Amino acid sequence: MDLSYFIQPVHPLTRDYREVLEEDLESVILADTLGFKEAFIGEHFTDLAEPITSSLMFIARLAPVTKNIKLGSGVVNLPIYHPVMMAGHVAMMDHLLDGRFIWGIGPGGLPSDVEVFGNWDIDRNKKMVEVFDQIMEIWWGEAPYNLKGEFYEVSTKQTLTPEIGQGIAPKPLQNPHPPIVITALTPHSHGITMASERGWQPISCQYVQSHWVATHLPKYLEGLANVGEREDPRGWRVAKCIFVADDENIAKRYAKTNSGPYGFYFSNLMRKLGGKGRIGLFAAYPDQPENLITLEQSLETQVIAGTVNSVTDQILALREEIGSFGTLVYTGIDWADKKLGKRSMELMADKVMPMVNSALASEDRELDAKLAI
Repeated sequence: MDLSYFIQPVHPLTRDYREVLEEDLESVILADTLGFKEAFIGEHFTDLAEPITSSLMFIARLAPVTKNIKLGSGVVNLPIYHPVMMAGHVAMMDHLLDGRFIWGIGPGGLPSDVEVFGNWDIDRNKKMVEVFDQIMEIWWGEAPYNLKGEFYEVSTKQTLTPEIGQGIAPKPLQNPHPPIVITALTPHSHGITMASERGWQPISCQYVQSHWVATHLPKYLEGLANVGEREDPRGWRVAKCIFVADDENIAKRYAKTNSGPYGFYFSNLMRKLGGKGRIGLFAAYPDQPENLITLEQSLETQVIAGTVNSVTDQILALREEIGSFGTLVYTGIDWADKKLGKRSMELMADKVMPMVNSALASEDRELDAKLAI
């Protein structure tokens, strides 16, 4: 099992903007140093708690100060971008990172971003797919471009001057595009199946209860089977809120109390998603009444916290419940206590993951043998 990192981020509104940006940069640099395989950066335009307004700009800042970690948008919301703009940004980013770029895409979910960009009354999934398909035509079609869709039209036929390069968009380094990931929230999501049919890989969100996350794997494997690909679950990523400490009491106080940074994180997310009618994602069981879904319950059931041995056991139990997956995505939380925040990442990479992978070694060999048949 690989280890990746994700930040939205979610910070208290009282914190200085410059400080939280520096903290988020530092956390990704630390993840690179510790051997995390990937880091995904969230993007929102109208949210002071989640204030990274350009994941690509943030990644560009990280490009020269990281060495091995792959950096991904987590995600760029395609419906708010013109396809030519996104095609140009992603192509350049892929070259700047020398192929270390992962392209996370989505339809956008923050209500205020949806409103401010005028996408409230449209089918955002449909617009996202149109933008993606037009980007592919821009990269791999022949200039002059002459693309007409429901939402955008793209043309360079009046200005194409190929002998000087005018009217032709640059292509990404990775062909036909950087690896693509999408976020997965909805139980039994057919969108996961359609995404895997296209070769896109899902990340199940960290604030979705595990009994709902368990419905994602069959939909992912279904998509692979539909296009004749090996039904390998290791392309599936699962994000979780995790905190590791040297002391069990410290772990509980920091990650399991309403007043701690994990409490702030879940209270913020529950307020946002509850307003969109998605509070059921936090339900401890499928038919739990909404009035019984509480912050205390989410901290108890959705946060993995404890010492190295305890966290290892909880991760293995999660995998037993939801099925095999290839990458565990550690969710970065506000460093209310910087020392504890950094120590958690260190223990996760240096202690927990080796123990998890040792426990899974024989199962991975069995899966390899099964897929080889």
